[in-house]
Amino acid sequence: MNFRKGKGREEPEINLIPFIDVLLVILIFLMVTTTYSRFTELQITLPTADAEKAQDTKPNQINIGIDAQGRYKINDQAVSFLDTATLADDLKKAAAVLDEGKTGVRPDPIVIINADRATTHQSVIDVLEAARIAGMAKVTFAAQASSAK
Repeated sequence: MNFRKGKGREEPEINLIPFIDVLLVILIFLMVTTTYSRFTELQITLPTADAEKAQDTKPNQINIGIDAQGRYKINDQAVSFLDTATLADDLKKAAAVLDEGKTGVRPDPIVIINADRATTHQSVIDVLEAARIAGMAKVTFAAQASSAK
């Protein structure tokens, strides 16, 4: 038995260059795909709602409801529509009801159009024309999915 070290055997060699190349590629990938921010979180104030409070309505609002059949309601009172002039007269009457018992200068009433989803465009245009004839310049819209009451 020969226990001497042979000349044919060399010490194992560990080559670290491919390992370093792989680590650099991973590091470059992480640097390119990662976004850095100075802030750790966003401060967001979420809105809150209280169902027990009654909805505040301004005293100078005129609510007009239009359903899919073209029927109109002014402040929850049904009105018959013949033409835009009669609808303008109904709007003037509703504005006069707002002014009853009040003294001083009142601002122009705000006309709020509550239209059903299936309401025709012509019905809304008729209300806009009636508001113009009645001299009411402030008109806004509120759409709802179900028909007006």
